[in-house]
Amino acid sequence: MTPLFRSLCIVGPGLIGSSVLRRAKETNSIAGMLIAADSNPRVLERVRELGIADVTTSDPTVIAQAECVMVCVPVGAVENVARQILPHMKPGSILTDVASVRGQLGPTIHAILPAGVSYIPGHPMAGTEHSGPDAGFSTLFEDRWALLVPPDGADLESIAKIETLWNLCGARTKILSDEQHDQICAMVSHLPHLLAFTICDTADNLSDEIRAAVLDYAASGFRDFTRIAASDPVMWRDIFLANREALLGTLDRFIADTQAMADAIRDGDEATITRKIERGRAIRRTLIENRQA
Repeated sequence: MTPLFRSLCIVGPGLIGSSVLRRAKETNSIAGMLIAADSNPRVLERVRELGIADVTTSDPTVIAQAECVMVCVPVGAVENVARQILPHMKPGSILTDVASVRGQLGPTIHAILPAGVSYIPGHPMAGTEHSGPDAGFSTLFEDRWALLVPPDGADLESIAKIETLWNLCGARTKILSDEQHDQICAMVSHLPHLLAFTICDTADNLSDEIRAAVLDYAASGFRDFTRIAASDPVMWRDIFLANREALLGTLDRFIADTQAMADAIRDGDEATITRKIERGRAIRRTLIENRQA
């Protein structure tokens, strides 16, 4: 079968980027030529060792030769990378990214697009706590959602191609506005990470004796909940700051709900406690039914 793109460049072949490269290598349906780009020579060397790209480079002019360029760098670096690449991109090519916060990225990058170049950003709702080229695997996106957030007036054919790219990676796709995307991600991704980092910080601030016991005897609940606290600190710092308003609004709601549960426990309100637990179980069952757990 003819690949979707003649060439695809992944800028930042970490967990997400290297997973796309692996999928493309395995299926031969996404791109005829795979380019991996990074500013870190050690990352490029590892990509070559893994054999998941045909070309490795740090040169923007080589990056821009690709028919599709996917930027897989931390949120705070997306705009800067786009500004380096876009002047060299050819008409008919597509720039996409996987940023987990949209904010003003869409309008900002759309405003500096060269003639004939499309910008169709997306965000695969998949990941692990690991990072780097070795962290990726070809089935990472299987049955996950890839949320597309194209700017107003984006080319429809380009949107369809990026949808197809994620479908070929195994994902389901949905088109959202920037605001919808950031509100959803604040709840399902950003707040859980904030809580995981915070509960680990709380454990670390206990007295030495209790802290040691907590870490020695951590039960599955603590281990499971804090797994994502092993995620990259710089990446998550950038996400929290970039999605500040949506995250803080969601956090305020969570604090209010937590206080309501605390009040119920303090008052011995068994009915309220049970009702809240049952609602939590129902949400978990829904995730399982939707194949998201």
